[in-house]
Amino acid sequence: MLPLTVTIPIVEKHIELSKQSIAKNSEEDAEFVKEIVVSFSKVDTLTILNINNLEEAVSKFEHIVDHAWFKLLKPIRITRHSKSWWNDKCSQDLVKYHSSRTIENWKAFQKTVKITKRKFKKLSTKSIDHRSL
Repeated sequence: MLPLTVTIPIVEKHIELSKQSIAKNSEEDAEFVKEIVVSFSKVDTLTILNINNLEEAVSKFEHIVDHAWFKLLKPIRITRHSKSWWNDKCSQDLVKYHSSRTIENWKAFQKTVKITKRKFKKLSTKSIDHRSL
């Protein structure tokens, strides 16, 4: 047996500390969907009789989505404590605990975190098709 040696070059990389997004299940998310549905319904699709009309309609749809997206997105700061499973309920329960410092609110926060993590993990594993691995 021969030992295997691998050299991995490590390059300094800039990691973005913020992004702009619309939080899932937020008021902005609901407004985003509502605005797109209303705007899409106003696009005349009956005149799509050739490729040029189709390209115009697709361009209008793209403009509608872009306009709604940039109108409603919010900056999100990414920290070393950021978690992909964290949601508004976790934040609300944490704020509630911080303001009261009661054991009941701490337990409620812990329960919310546990449930949220469990749901997130369940959704994450559902999206992976294990047969393709």
